Amino acid sequence: MIRQFSAVAGVSALALAGLAAPSPAEAQYREKITNNPAKCASGAGPAVRVTITDIKASSGTIRVQSYRGTKEDWLEKGRWIYRMEAPAKAGSMTFCMPLPAPGTYGIAVRHDVNGNGKTDIFADGGAMSNNPSINIFNLGKPSYKKTAFTVGAGVETMSIRMRYR
Repeated sequence: MIRQFSAVAGVSALALAGLAAPSPAEAQYREKITNNPAKCASGAGPAVRVTITDIKASSGTIRVQSYRGTKEDWLEKGRWIYRMEAPAKAGSMTFCMPLPAPGTYGIAVRHDVNGNGKTDIFADGGAMSNNPSINIFNLGKPSYKKTAFTVGAGVETMSIRMRYR
């Protein structure tokens, strides 16, 4: 009798665990991807086509990261959804950022000018969706409310302007 109860309890626990499995909207964090323009083709999505402007130099790397547009996730270490990197090109660059599901997101961009993988506040550039003002008082981390945007099942388009010190 005790063994039967334990087996039934174990099956019930597994069934409940299956109900709690993450949905596609709760995709895992920290997935590195490559820039694939086809994911922003007509009829694709959800995604956002991001054009980054005012890139000051063709040196180092540009990193684009997507976050959920929530206080808990926005710019929190390890809480980015997708990351892509590419060699920087002065002027502008366009990236297609797929997203796990329709919803509210934010995009952060970093130009590591010397490509050393470290933040050099006097040389590197940064930018965010909706181009919020960045100053010494908010230490470059505007509220998620200022950077959040909504994406449906299709492809949105945005322009983000790089800023340097």
